[in-house]
Amino acid sequence: MKKTSFALLIFTLLYACQQNTTESTSDVIVNEATRQRIDSTLQSFIADSLVAGASALIFAQGKEVYFNAVGYADREAKVPMARNTIVTIYSMTKPITGVTLMSLYEKGAFNLDDSLSQYAPEFANMQVVTALDESGEMILQPANRPITIADITRHTAGFSGRSDLGLDKVTAEADLLNLENSLTDMAAKLSKIPLGYQPGQRWEYGISVDVQAYLTEKLSEKPFDEYMREIVLNPLGMTETGYFVPEENRGRVAAIYYKTDSSLTRVPDEQVHTINYDHWPMKPGGWGLKSTIDDYMTFAQMLVNKGTYKGTTILQPETIQLMATNHLPAVEDSLWLPSKGQVGFGIDFAVRTAPPKSKEEMNGTVGEFFWDGAASTLFWVDPKNELTAVLFVQVFPFQGIVHKRFRDAVYGSFESEEM
Repeated sequence: MKKTSFALLIFTLLYACQQNTTESTSDVIVNEATRQRIDSTLQSFIADSLVAGASALIFAQGKEVYFNAVGYADREAKVPMARNTIVTIYSMTKPITGVTLMSLYEKGAFNLDDSLSQYAPEFANMQVVTALDESGEMILQPANRPITIADITRHTAGFSGRSDLGLDKVTAEADLLNLENSLTDMAAKLSKIPLGYQPGQRWEYGISVDVQAYLTEKLSEKPFDEYMREIVLNPLGMTETGYFVPEENRGRVAAIYYKTDSSLTRVPDEQVHTINYDHWPMKPGGWGLKSTIDDYMTFAQMLVNKGTYKGTTILQPETIQLMATNHLPAVEDSLWLPSKGQVGFGIDFAVRTAPPKSKEEMNGTVGEFFWDGAASTLFWVDPKNELTAVLFVQVFPFQGIVHKRFRDAVYGSFESEEM
């Protein structure tokens, strides 16, 4: 009897230890001290006049472990930042576009090494600017290989606004993303503009994701926004995410502010909300969506769960893994991408390839994939810790310091070892 009781006691202790070791990693990453640290960080954004308002939502192992909102969504109207605030996510549209496109990849509609011109013939026989002659005319040579679909998913197609080659002026005159243009109009104009680099030569962030939207439209034979809603937004229940915001919801739309050295100035609403307050032909793949923090967290949860959310599968695990893998080792230069930390780039995500080497670098976990938006929004997916985070602020110009402070608040002080 004593032996049996002792064995039961040992089993009970072992089981309890196992439960403790398998308890959510949130207890390691987001504990009470972490929550206090994040609270303090969000408040500091307001106190330091970095933003008018901020909200942050973190999940770990499928459970909410943090939420807070501080400051104002609309400072002038005294509307507080809230959980249901609708924000302009700008380039955080791109990962949603990428997932939409990759649904067609899973259906066998294309391969990543296929040439873009196989599906969009206007991009055949592209020219590359090599220099300007004495009269300022472009010196051109044929592209040394076709633009591939992989190129448009990782920003290596060669599309460029290089001012030293006059491409900035040509691109501005083309007005590619004018709201009156359709994606077909945009592609027709873009295909006539020479490339600034040979395909595959350089990572240059830009219009490639709008070309993804155009390709999606061609392959699905449906308007891009309709296909995105059918394949991603509706299945995930992301009813607050879209290009058009109905009038009855506009009171929840956050204002956007411009930060100077000493103050925040409101950007006129007509400069930042016009695309969302009418039904325009242009439905860009690289920007344009508005969303709420819970909607975007749903998207992030689908990603950390390898393509499935609450029984709804958007993509297969191997496709998510492909998107979250660095595809850039052969690229010559990556401009400002290193400002994101020790990262490469996959399919519409930056991918963290090594831990930070110093306390000045962006914090994060190896294997994390993420992106952000022009108004300084941010999200990331941390598969190692089964953690997803969304930070919503609305401020120009892009405030890397906000992301740095928020990441440090989540992960704690810099450690030299791999996180």
